[in-house]
Amino acid sequence: MNGHTILVADDDTSVIAALKLMLQTHQFDVVAVTTPQALLAQINKQEFAAALIDLNYQKDTTSGKEGLSLIEQIRKLDEHLPIIAMTGYSSIEIAVEAMKLGAADFIQKPWSNERLLHTLRTQIKLNHVRHEGDKLAQENALLKQQMDTERTDIIAQSQTMKDLIAQLDKLAKSDMSILFTGENGSGKSLLADYVHKRSSRASSVFIAVNMGAISETLFESEMFGHVKGAFTDASSNRIGRFELAQSGTIFLDEIANIGASQQAKLLRVLEERQFERVGSSKTQSIDVRLISATNADLEALVALKTFRRDLLYRLNTITIHVPALRQRVDDILPLANQYIKHFAKKYRLPIKQISSHAQQKLLNYSWPGNVRELGHVIERAMFLSTNTVVDIDDFALKYEHTSVADVQPEWMTQSLDELEKQIIQQRLEQFEHNPQKTAESLGLSRSAYYRRLEKYQLN
Repeated sequence: MNGHTILVADDDTSVIAALKLMLQTHQFDVVAVTTPQALLAQINKQEFAAALIDLNYQKDTTSGKEGLSLIEQIRKLDEHLPIIAMTGYSSIEIAVEAMKLGAADFIQKPWSNERLLHTLRTQIKLNHVRHEGDKLAQENALLKQQMDTERTDIIAQSQTMKDLIAQLDKLAKSDMSILFTGENGSGKSLLADYVHKRSSRASSVFIAVNMGAISETLFESEMFGHVKGAFTDASSNRIGRFELAQSGTIFLDEIANIGASQQAKLLRVLEERQFERVGSSKTQSIDVRLISATNADLEALVALKTFRRDLLYRLNTITIHVPALRQRVDDILPLANQYIKHFAKKYRLPIKQISSHAQQKLLNYSWPGNVRELGHVIERAMFLSTNTVVDIDDFALKYEHTSVADVQPEWMTQSLDELEKQIIQQRLEQFEHNPQKTAESLGLSRSAYYRRLEKYQLN
């Protein structure tokens, strides 16, 4: 929302000149038009702090009907833009009708500069409060979701994590995009939050988005927002995640899970630093720091043409690999003790000790679920243990010690043919088995496409 630009509409150029001079003297920018059609065109182009409109134009210079109709049309384009109506042929009836149709206030010509300025500033302030209230409500809902996920302080006893944290402390001072890679549950979201809290944007909001949980049909609405009536279920305006993160940090988790069309839309916003809400043609600028994360090998996905290389370059100004828990053994016991204190406080339980045998079990275990799995194991043990000491059986670990190779991501154990078949199946579903669109998306000729269908028995 532009807090300084006023849209003025009047068919009298002398009136426009006088309003321009007065408003610009009081630090307002002014866009002026002489017809209702030009006013509506401007509202479609950009956002304004308020609209100051005449109710009478060349078609009808006395009744105000043309201006009243204009108010209705403005409201269809912008539900909340403060409209202040002006006319030299005012009456109580016209004023009441204008207010019913959506005008915020009414000024009679010739106007008092002092009253006009007071009215403008009041309506702009009220609209700003409403806008911030809507934004705050959505921020609070998102922050509550994030707080519902168990979070702990970062433990860095191992040299690997000490080095990583030292690097993040330096990067936090910059505004460059960071891509965290690493296995699920290794703490990528916690580290993204760590960077935000040590950055110059720390006083602004941190918005985390699980990209894998957003369906393709709702992607634009969730990320960029929508206006009322944009689609069937759009019963009110919605602020998107990028707008919520304005001046702060947006964290895009599971970034590899978005489809081709979503990648294109995201790339455009990251390149231009602008977006439009669904159903609106108004372009809004964004000022956010971008942090993303994935457990996939994006370079491999680029080679397989399932992830855009140009999008990868927008994400990975610098790439930080987060080590698996089995690669930072010195952190296991400090993390376990931290979780014990956390869950003891949460459930009002006594703080328990871990037996020496149980400690050795934790150190020898491979932790395929990483830090997240450790948290669940400790939470369960706090309830299973009937003593003041947690023992091996209380952990109820499902797996024995495994090698590093055993816990690699599934795609790293697949053959090239298996990966290719999987990708073709995904594209078939994405394009509803349309041969031409599927082949084009894979960069294949029709004959090459059909050969692969036959090869993988996908006919």
